[in-house]
Amino acid sequence: MLFNRVFGGCLAAAILAAPSAGAETMERGGGSYPALFEERADLPNHVIYRPADLAAIGSKSLGIYVFGNGGCSADGTSSRNHLLEIASHGYLVIASGVIPHAMPSPPATAPAPVTPGAPKLVAQTPTSALVEAIDWAQRENAKPGSPFLGRIAVDQVAVSGWSCGGLQALSAAQDPRVKTAVIMNSGFFKDGTNPIGGVISDKALLSGLHGPVLYVLGGPTDIAYANGTDDYQRITKVPAALVNIPVGHGGTYMQPHGGIAAEVVSAWLDWRLKGQKAAAARFSGPDCGFCHDPRLTLDRKGID
Repeated sequence: MLFNRVFGGCLAAAILAAPSAGAETMERGGGSYPALFEERADLPNHVIYRPADLAAIGSKSLGIYVFGNGGCSADGTSSRNHLLEIASHGYLVIASGVIPHAMPSPPATAPAPVTPGAPKLVAQTPTSALVEAIDWAQRENAKPGSPFLGRIAVDQVAVSGWSCGGLQALSAAQDPRVKTAVIMNSGFFKDGTNPIGGVISDKALLSGLHGPVLYVLGGPTDIAYANGTDDYQRITKVPAALVNIPVGHGGTYMQPHGGIAAEVVSAWLDWRLKGQKAAAARFSGPDCGFCHDPRLTLDRKGID
């Protein structure tokens, strides 16, 4: 029998310990399809976020959004409000890592940056985990008996990640199956300055991007601001957008419904993977929806 550990659904095979007073209420996302997250034995070391009721998507299919965690950590729930929000808009979301036995409190900030002279960090999850997630989703769509049989849009693939996970996403985006990349509070380090072992940081890979790219940064106080901005400036072959939300490196991942960043990312995916005109209008045109949004700034190139 296939083992599942499910959170956020009434058919949970494992249940959280009773929460203490004041503990957070588990979110389900704010989209049309209340979401849950789970582990599956046929995809170890990954956490899957999906609509709780797969039948509710009807004749539609789920785009694929794979995600590398902040710090390249093995906690696949560390950005769960963001990921549940994306899933609730009709996406199959897969994060590297596992569900901790005791659910952590929401992080107040991103993993601490490396300071000069500090020991080099080592990624807890491999970049290959993002590609493994794509492989699994595409197999699962054709697997007899799978709850995902025929429900996954195997040609609608996005890679994403926060901080160290954004570096992983930039490498995984070289995969020809990837249609778009969403790089969050991240960007390649300049040559010779990468402080993270096990993760590639090579500006030359930017020329290998073959689909539209969205950078979501936290403004000038974001420790990845310079790296991400430099990446964006170097991209010339594909359409690109740069959004800055003035919250620093910690982003809005664990704000209710993932905050404004999840709103931006959901719209980008709806445009780039699903072709929705209303979503496109939030980024394109002189009076685009995000062009004059006081919550953020938007820069664009290769986008009408």
